[in-house]
Amino acid sequence: HHFMHYFYLKTATLQEMGYKVIPINPGLAKENYILHGERVYSNLKEVSSEFTVDMVDIFRNSKDAGPIVDEAVVIGAKSVWLQLGVVNEDAAKRAIDAGLDVAMNTCPLIEAPRLGINGPDESSSL
Repeated sequence: HHFMHYFYLKTATLQEMGYKVIPINPGLAKENYILHGERVYSNLKEVSSEFTVDMVDIFRNSKDAGPIVDEAVVIGAKSVWLQLGVVNEDAAKRAIDAGLDVAMNTCPLIEAPRLGINGPDESSSL
């Protein structure tokens, strides 16, 4: 429950900062679930058919993060962010080698204030 509470809180906070957050969860997508006003999609490819993806924020365990990172590379995402406790060095190397920015084992809500980020710039889309 702690994880889901954090996910919901983080999603709402990023939206309040002006970011468009598109949730991905295959199970919820089958139910046509809406989370914080956004349709839940089943995978990144489905999202990328409708939106340009700047960042993929991964809320999965370290092993499961690898295929998601690879999918982020395939759809042309600009960056991947592996949450606190999620470490997959091989996947991070693949993303970096493909030209993506990578953050691992940390959280955007922790880093944004430290980096002076308070919302998207005009060139960001998602």
